[in-house]
Amino acid sequence: MWKQLGRSRLAFSGAPADSSGSKILTAGLKKFVLPPDYSGITIPEKPKLKFVEKVPTVPKVRREFKNLHDIRGPSTEATEFTEGQYGILAMGGGYLRWGHFEMMRLTINRHLNPKTMFAVWRVPPPYKPITRKGLGQRMGGGKGAIDHYVTAVRAGRFIVEVGGHCEYEEVKRFLIQVAKKLPFPAQVVSKQSLQEMHEKEEERRRNNQNPWTFERIAMANMLGIRKYLSPYDLQQKGRYWGKFFLPDRV
Repeated sequence: MWKQLGRSRLAFSGAPADSSGSKILTAGLKKFVLPPDYSGITIPEKPKLKFVEKVPTVPKVRREFKNLHDIRGPSTEATEFTEGQYGILAMGGGYLRWGHFEMMRLTINRHLNPKTMFAVWRVPPPYKPITRKGLGQRMGGGKGAIDHYVTAVRAGRFIVEVGGHCEYEEVKRFLIQVAKKLPFPAQVVSKQSLQEMHEKEEERRRNNQNPWTFERIAMANMLGIRKYLSPYDLQQKGRYWGKFFLPDRV
């Protein structure tokens, strides 16, 4: 009965006929996007972020200087994806305290589905000692006692990576929530968006029409500008740091 009804509907429709003589209805056909391929991704045994120690496990930590150069300039490590497909990328330098690690661990683990997702750290635990003197002490008396420990982060370094059988929209919401609470500007990126960011920066540098770049003006000491520049401005060519830093400068 149903075959006869189907044949009667095909007879009245204006659809084209195939080699067998029966007509094929094409109205309402949709082309769906193919799902991503997760064949090369394996979920580790412990997919959630690990607890980070508040104090480094060494017998005695030596007090040291501030050494602000460890947060200046671009990062030379942890600048590319290793295991995950999405992550939080530092856009500036700064220090991560133990409270920031706990904030990231609790927020990400709360929204993470351990059956289909995983997260890994891309920064070491707090290792750099920060000293502080007690309230009301006079000047002098040597360096203060160690108050807490921090992790130095430079621009362009990954903080956390998230991966698994998931899409960008699934992790974007809580990763943005974490990136806004960090003590330096950070951005949520994927493998595709990171590649597009590098290509856009290279295209702007290659197609720059302004011959008076910061590097040319500083190296030639035009109008005596070196009197106002710091050594870091000359070293980083006006990028990443300093009072002459502009994020959109080529």
